[in-house]
Amino acid sequence: MTLAQVAVTGLGVVSPHGDDARAMFAALMRGESAIRPVFPELPKPAAAATVAFDEARWFTKLQLPGVDRVSQLAVAAAEMAVRDAGTLGGAEPERVGVFGGCGMGGATALEAAYRGNGRVPPLTIPAFMPNAPASQVAMRLNARGPVFTYSVACASSAVAIAEAAKAVQRGEVDVAIAGGSEALIVPGVVLAWQAMQTLAPVAAGEESRAVRPFAADRAGFALGEGAAFLVLESAERARARGAAVHALLSGWGHSCDATHLTKPDAPGQARALRAALRTAGLTPADVGYCNAHGTATRIGDAVEAQALAEVWGAQLPGLQVSSTKALHGHLLGAAGALEAVVTVLALQNGRLPPNAHADQPDPACGLNLVPAGGAEAPALRAAISSSFAFGGSNAVLLFERP
Repeated sequence: MTLAQVAVTGLGVVSPHGDDARAMFAALMRGESAIRPVFPELPKPAAAATVAFDEARWFTKLQLPGVDRVSQLAVAAAEMAVRDAGTLGGAEPERVGVFGGCGMGGATALEAAYRGNGRVPPLTIPAFMPNAPASQVAMRLNARGPVFTYSVACASSAVAIAEAAKAVQRGEVDVAIAGGSEALIVPGVVLAWQAMQTLAPVAAGEESRAVRPFAADRAGFALGEGAAFLVLESAERARARGAAVHALLSGWGHSCDATHLTKPDAPGQARALRAALRTAGLTPADVGYCNAHGTATRIGDAVEAQALAEVWGAQLPGLQVSSTKALHGHLLGAAGALEAVVTVLALQNGRLPPNAHADQPDPACGLNLVPAGGAEAPALRAAISSSFAFGGSNAVLLFERP
């Protein structure tokens, strides 16, 4: 059986930097942070990267009941991805699949139910179920093939994209709409993350610089919300219909640490990195950029750097690394999809977004971090995007220039 090359033909985002993927990338290149103060009523100061979203652009008032914000963002991003792909090229609905990632589902619906003084909206259950975003996308786009949801914490949408690529490669679908959505910026969720002590401390007036991946003084991440979807199809099909190909998704790797629920493990991450290279048939020397998971936690960044060093070895200085979470926050279940879009655009433009706010890089990490102003990389051939999740699940996507 000959496996098809998987082409990325559509990109759609609803991000803290707006709903135009290329404008978002330009903002990241400028080092613009979308992290701002939220919920001043909470006992401790909090900051997050939120989305300015007008649901009236995408839904009528009759359509909105029972559609949580997480699903609204997903529908908008998926529609924009399909538009960017130049529609679905006449694909039969039964040959179109939706592969969605969502870590926690409809937080807004749950928060409203908990704080409703005994009145729980009747559509709370379908609004907060984690598979609602993918199902809403399928209904909006008339996708009648497989519609799957992957809930793998921070790796959710990266896993969804990889599984979609496999379905395209094997001919199980003609077109896959793959990505993820997350909308968790509500007081209850922020309080829960604060209790876990993984969020960056927030100083008044310094919120935008609170997240410092791979810096010596890093202290945690900020939550973000948003959605991102990619349209995947075979390169042969894309050529036949004259579609522009943004990149090839040529490799992916999965692994589980199987050691601890929240503490990452370098050998586990290294297994996923090697698997992505193996699937693509590339060596570490072929890959010039890594959009890192880079949560800016003390342990997480050090372990990720160790895993990269283990796989890249003597080639590590040639791998430029940045974590764009410093600017758009950590989108949890949607992080892998948004960062995949960023990685595709880095390849397409030959430009690397900065690893922001690391004024003093941690020498113990030993990485070649992209400087504050970004970097030009006209010869960039291949790049990876890593997502390492609670539960010990690791996912790596590898993209190549077409």
